[in-house]
Parts: sequence; structure tokens; C-alpha cells
Amino acid sequence: MKLGLMTDSLAHLPLEQAAAKCRELGLEQVELGCGNWSSAPHVDLDALVNSADARRALTGILSDNGLTISALNCSGNPLFPGEKGRQHRAVTEKTFRLAGQLGIETVVMMSGLPGGCPQDHSPTWIVTSWPPETEEILRYQWDEAIARWQEMARQAEECGVRRIALEFHGWQLVYNPETLLRLRQAVGPIVGVNLDPSHLFWMGADPLAVARELRQCIYHVHIKDVRTEPAAAVNSLLDTKGVLEFARRSWNFVTPGSGHDETWWRTFVDTLRALGYDGPLSIEQEDYTIPLDDALEQASALLHRILES
Repeated sequence: MKLGLMTDSLAHLPLEQAAAKCRELGLEQVELGCGNWSSAPHVDLDALVNSADARRALTGILSDNGLTISALNCSGNPLFPGEKGRQHRAVTEKTFRLAGQLGIETVVMMSGLPGGCPQDHSPTWIVTSWPPETEEILRYQWDEAIARWQEMARQAEECGVRRIALEFHGWQLVYNPETLLRLRQAVGPIVGVNLDPSHLFWMGADPLAVARELRQCIYHVHIKDVRTEPAAAVNSLLDTKGVLEFARRSWNFVTPGSGHDETWWRTFVDTLRALGYDGPLSIEQEDYTIPLDDALEQASALLHRILES
């Protein structure tokens, strides 16, 4: 396995300084955000797609710092109704093209979420089977999603992308193994998982059990933790407060080791190894409770200890 970083974690730095920081942390790979929900701080997607010189400059900076690219990330909602969905699909298609041009076979995404009927202007996330209208909404959403995803998978394959690694997340049609496998069955083996334990924690799943369930289709791994806070006992884990309101939230994204201890993370990596996974471990830093540099140093140090033992 190779340890890397989702470079949106260093969005405040230009690419040259971000790459140097990765080298300082002893990392080997980077995952580059290309747009949609990422601000794409280190990627000018149009320039890179249209210029071989720009691509050489990007890979040269990374190579000079001993880094390779683990994946491109264009997480967004390509199923959003109307113009926003078209915009997100356009970024997704260009990301597929760039991946092919760079020889990158993995693209990290989220599944997206359609509206609940043809007249909807925004998505609707159904998390219960009652009232009975929910079943009709879900049938419509899955029909919409499968048709869109079959087309996107075809586009990805034409560009040379072999793995679309979908991340489980709230407000997405794919948020657990059952929904991932349903989409994979309809679309094909190009669809797999970007396994991020953090979202599974707050949704109540066991990431170790999930890894075993999806052993054949773990295509990429994010390293991010969650800490359950005292407010959860009163307000539950369903929490709509912003991530910067961390003092009041029921749960928070935190640095690995701060929500689940090193023993748990060692078990997680050992489980992945036992399942035959030998791909990237990409740190995604979204801990707002401690300074950024401290978070990155703690995360990388913990993973180095685990990987080197």
C-alpha cells in the first residue's frame, strides 16, 4: 500500500508547495480534486485536458517531489436535475478524459442523487420506507440513476478508466454496500467503492464488516475518522449543523486516532491487506478542531507506524 493525500487538504497552497509538503510528510501519492464539489485548487481542468505541456508541467512538479497520482476526484452530483446536473456531468466527462491522458485508471466520485419526480428541481434523499410515497420516489430515482450511470460508465471506459470508486455519503443514492452493489449489478464492474470509514461511522455501520462485504470491489481508500460527541445522546447522529460548528455537533470529522484509536486503524489496514487490497491510502483532512499542520502530521505519523510494522 502507498500512503497519499487528497490535495484539497492543502487547498491554501499552490501545487509546488503542496507537493513539497507531501514530500515532507513522507507521502508517495496524491489524489487530485478536479472540480464539482472540489474547488480544484491544483487542477485547471480545461487547460490540462487541452494541453500536453500543462500535463507535463503538473506531473513534473509531482515527480520532482517523489509523488505519483493515485486517482482523480470529481465528486459532485451528476444526477442533479436540470442545468446543475449538466454542469457536474461536464466536469465528470472532462475528468475521465484527463485520467485517460495521464494514464490514471481510477476516478473517485459519489453516486449523485436525482430528484424525486420529473418536476423536481433538487434531489430528495429517502432514508425510510414510510410513508408509502417513498417507494414510488425510490423507483423513479433508481431508474433515472441507472440510465445515467450506464452512459457515464461507457464514457469512462472509452477514456481508459477502469475503476470508478464511489464514496458512501449522505444525500447520495449510493450510501452503503447494498446500494453500491445494486448500481454495480446494473452498470458493471467498473463501479466499485472508495472506502471511507468516516461516513460509515456516523451512519452506524462497521467499516471492517463493510470491507469484508465489498472485498472484490475496493478500488480506493480514504483515511478519515469520526468522533461521536456528547450532543449525540440528545440529538441523535442526524445533524445538519455546519462542520465549523464543531463545538455543538453530534459528530465531527477528526484526525485518525482521535475518534478511533491506533489499534482500530491498525486492524482496518490489516483487514484490507488480508482481503488482498494493495492500493492507495489517501488521507482526507477535514478535522477543523485542531490546526491543519498538526492534523496532517498526526495522520501521516500514525499511518507510517502502521504500514512500517
